[in-house]
Amino acid sequence: MKGLAVVLSLAAACAAPLPALAVPRVGNAAPALSLPTVGGKTLTLESLRGNPVYLNFYATWCVPCNEEAPVIGRLSNRYKARGLTVLGVDELENPQKAKEFLTKYHLAYNAVVDDDGKAGKDFGALGLPVHVFIDRGGIVRTYRLGEMNPDEIETAIKGIL
Repeated sequence: MKGLAVVLSLAAACAAPLPALAVPRVGNAAPALSLPTVGGKTLTLESLRGNPVYLNFYATWCVPCNEEAPVIGRLSNRYKARGLTVLGVDELENPQKAKEFLTKYHLAYNAVVDDDGKAGKDFGALGLPVHVFIDRGGIVRTYRLGEMNPDEIETAIKGIL
């Protein structure tokens, strides 16, 4: 009988509504974003309008995030002259952890800290990494939850330049 109670409890929990998670839709405007940088200043997505933007949601403990970091760094450097802004969004960690990640991989792009996870919810970060490629007009052109290989990342970047 105890086993049946556990099964019924789990079934009820699965049927309960989950908090709404927004997932940016390709072709729609990107959600608003306003977060502190690792240096303590506030950065908004709106302030980057006019530039193609690649948001990379990551965490220092995330194995795929660590594997992708050097590739993202190289592509950031390669396409910076064409206006690309890469912005790392460190999920549920602190500025020091985010700064250590940038230093570890010699990443020249900026990072912001989503210490309470609200931005992650707004961008559908059910897991990490999350990749969001936004064109100069603020429209999401590619959205991906999970790992991307170098060719996929570069193709998505070219799609917003």
